[in-house]
Amino acid sequence: MAITKEYRRARIKERIRKVVVGDTNAPRMSVFRSNKDIYVQLIDDSKGHTLVSASSSEATISSKKVNKIEQAALVGKAIAAKALEAGISEVRFDRNGYLYHGRVKSLAEGAREGGLKF
Repeated sequence: MAITKEYRRARIKERIRKVVVGDTNAPRMSVFRSNKDIYVQLIDDSKGHTLVSASSSEATISSKKVNKIEQAALVGKAIAAKALEAGISEVRFDRNGYLYHGRVKSLAEGAREGGLKF
């Protein structure tokens, strides 16, 4: 069987999710990257609820004319601001099977600059 990108990412995702579990004190920060946009949400796995979310399709971010890496950094800063407003300062980063470079790395660094600890 040929290993496709989707299959490879699913295997990596399973390995990550064995270790990374979000709770009330430190929710899981899950990243989803599509070809056009990037989405991030803070999830409390014990309750199964999304606490805070942000994406590059929001009006404040999509109106700026920047490339995708800079856009991901803006999303990271936006999620950090929303999380701090909700009283969340520490998270557990879930890269969701994506490699930690490019847009995913930029989002993480933007969230750290915004004040989140992980």
